[in-house]
Amino acid sequence: MTPAGRARRWLASTSNRTFVAWPLAVYALEALLQRGAPAIHPWALALLAWGYLQYRWVGTYRMREGGGGPGISVPPQRLATDGPYRWLRNPMYAGHLVFLAGVALALGSWIGAALLVVHMVWFDRRVREDERRLDALFGAPYRKYCRRVKRWIPGIL
Repeated sequence: MTPAGRARRWLASTSNRTFVAWPLAVYALEALLQRGAPAIHPWALALLAWGYLQYRWVGTYRMREGGGGPGISVPPQRLATDGPYRWLRNPMYAGHLVFLAGVALALGSWIGAALLVVHMVWFDRRVREDERRLDALFGAPYRKYCRRVKRWIPGIL
C-alpha cells in the first residue's frame, strides 16, 4: 500500500480523527491565527481525559458484552444494555464529543467549538443509521431498550 493509501486508511478511522488529527489541526490553526503557540487552559484537560477514557472503557465493555467489532461495521452479536449502556445508548460516541469539547475549551478555540458542533450533527446522523441497523438486528428487545434509555443525555435526550 502506498503512503497516501495508508494515510487515507488511517484517517478513515473516526477515533484517529477525533483523538489525534482534529486536535493537532485545531492546535495548528490556532497557532497560525495567534502567531504563536496558543494558551492551554489546564482545567479543560480533564475533559480530554474523560472523553478518551470513556471511549476506551466503553469500547472494551461493548466488545466483551455485545461481541462484534469496535464499530458498527462489525455489528454486535448481543444487545448490551447494562454497565454504561444502562444510562446512555451511545456512550462511545458521547466520549468523542466530550473529548472534542475539551479540545475547544482547552484551546479557547472557536474553530474547536465549530468542529464540535459539526461532529454533534455528524454523530447524531451516524447514530440514527446505527439504530436502524440495530433495530433490524435485534427487533423488539432493541426498541424496548430505546424507549427506556436516552440517546445522548441520561434521562433527558
